[in-house]
Amino acid sequence: MSDARPSSGSLFMVVAPSGAGKSTLVNALLAQEPAIKLSISFTTRQPRPLEQHGREYYFTTVDDFLKRREAGEFLESAEVHGNYYGTSRLLIEEQMKAGTDVLLEIDWQGAQQVKKRFPHAVGIFILPPSIAALEERLKKRGQDDDHVITRRILAAGGEIAHAPEFEYVIINQEFATALSELTAIVKATRCRFAQQAARNASLFAQLGIHAIIS
Repeated sequence: MSDARPSSGSLFMVVAPSGAGKSTLVNALLAQEPAIKLSISFTTRQPRPLEQHGREYYFTTVDDFLKRREAGEFLESAEVHGNYYGTSRLLIEEQMKAGTDVLLEIDWQGAQQVKKRFPHAVGIFILPPSIAALEERLKKRGQDDDHVITRRILAAGGEIAHAPEFEYVIINQEFATALSELTAIVKATRCRFAQQAARNASLFAQLGIHAIIS
């Protein structure tokens, strides 16, 4: 069952194939937009160098993850590249009701699940300028073996095929341009009627403006 009533906070879903620059863009956005809260997901994959539990992810075991999923803790969950990922449903709902904007770094499968509960969530797909550029970025990242990189490149085509399901698409060729476009989407979303009405209820009432919930 979906929650059709818009909250004063907005929910953003940023999706991209591995190597497209999603995390770099998101981190830059969060640095200049401190009002946005990054949702921290649970995952069963091993931490990468310099990653910390509770900062990049909540790292857990497969058994613990499956127990949490069975208990209904996750807004969405998916298996990606042999690992499980899940997003805390209760935390997101609480933050949005409190007026906090929440951003999800998520895969296309998870985005589909989130949309069922939050139809007003804003989907943003990050595209690489080319598959060759994607492969080059994965190699420069130096976090995966060659066979893992090959698997990610093969998977990228299937992931990119879901770009039409999203409201916005950003081509990450020039970082500064891509960041500017991402920021513009956030600012425009905050000006949507539903969010303005929820954040400025007394003013809207004073002006005789009545929100229509659809």
